[in-house]
Amino acid sequence: MKFLKKLLKWIVITLALLIALLYLFDYGYIIRGARIVYLTGHDTAFIDDYPYFENDTIKAGTNPNPWPIHKNYNTIEATEKLEQVNADWGTIAYLIIKNDSIWFENYSENFDKNSKTNSFSMAKSITTSLLGKAIMDGYIKSLDQPISDFYPQYSYAKTTVGDLASMASGLDWVESYTSPFSVTARANYDDDLAETILNQKVIEEPGKAFKYLSGDTQLLGMIIQKATGKSLAKYLTESFWEPMGATDDALWQLDDRKHKLAKAFCCISSNARDFARFGKLYKDYGNWNGKQLLDSAYVVKSITPRFPESPQYGYGWWMKDVIGKHFFMMRGHLGQYVIVQPEDNVIIVRLGHKKSPDEPVDDFTKDISIYIEEAYKMMNK
Repeated sequence: MKFLKKLLKWIVITLALLIALLYLFDYGYIIRGARIVYLTGHDTAFIDDYPYFENDTIKAGTNPNPWPIHKNYNTIEATEKLEQVNADWGTIAYLIIKNDSIWFENYSENFDKNSKTNSFSMAKSITTSLLGKAIMDGYIKSLDQPISDFYPQYSYAKTTVGDLASMASGLDWVESYTSPFSVTARANYDDDLAETILNQKVIEEPGKAFKYLSGDTQLLGMIIQKATGKSLAKYLTESFWEPMGATDDALWQLDDRKHKLAKAFCCISSNARDFARFGKLYKDYGNWNGKQLLDSAYVVKSITPRFPESPQYGYGWWMKDVIGKHFFMMRGHLGQYVIVQPEDNVIIVRLGHKKSPDEPVDDFTKDISIYIEEAYKMMNK
């Protein structure tokens, strides 16, 4: 018994020392991350984690515009393969929107059409939409405006806001989702996100090649906020959420209660139907029911590869060819997708707990192709 008491005492002392060292060397965010992730029974960030963070509200407005329901709504069942992968990968929402009407819709577990889930990096597409709006509104001159106009500490670099939007900044950022010591983990769980981002240096020549870095979008979001003088949630509310008739308030995670900086690189929590509105907005080249919310030329640029050697990415949007058709999409961690095929007037939304476990080929895991292929099998019945 005496030995056990002594062992327990040393374990407690060691843990206390370890925690003290983490805070001493500015790694206290690891404690916060472990508390949010591991103590809730998860092994990574999860889709319904928003209650564990401070949030700003993206307001739905007073004139909601619900999606029309297709005359053939849910008359076709999901294919056997789709049902299987949805079960295997924890799909909680799967929608097919055809000719701007909901044609197929399915939810699982305790989620429904109003349930909020974390979009993760789908927020990057929304943040770059706000860049286009800020240019349209005159807050930002163009895609070629230097970031040093907003943050003079980058005066040594030639990086532009367009470089941030197209993932070509040259920033010293390591995109790692597994190491608790990575800058990506720090950005998600630290309480001073601006400090984390502004410590990043430009170490490569910008504007030359695609390199996916969450820090690019976070810095872009900070620039948009600085240029407009509005929080990202407020600017999103008035620019898109209200005009597009979103039916529910959404949430944008903040770093903490003191700094209240939105995580532009991730973490807008909403539902499948409202996320799908951005698919329709881009499908219709920035026009929403007769009103031009976003410049059409900017939309075209966003869904066109900037670099020929990286055909999978434009300005905040991904692109992939499947079944002989060209798709553009919003994508997020664990398999959050809004997938658009404009010629067929089709939008596919999938939200869930995880994506397929295969290694990505050309940046894409196989689940994306499966969600598209099975949707088209259903529509072609």
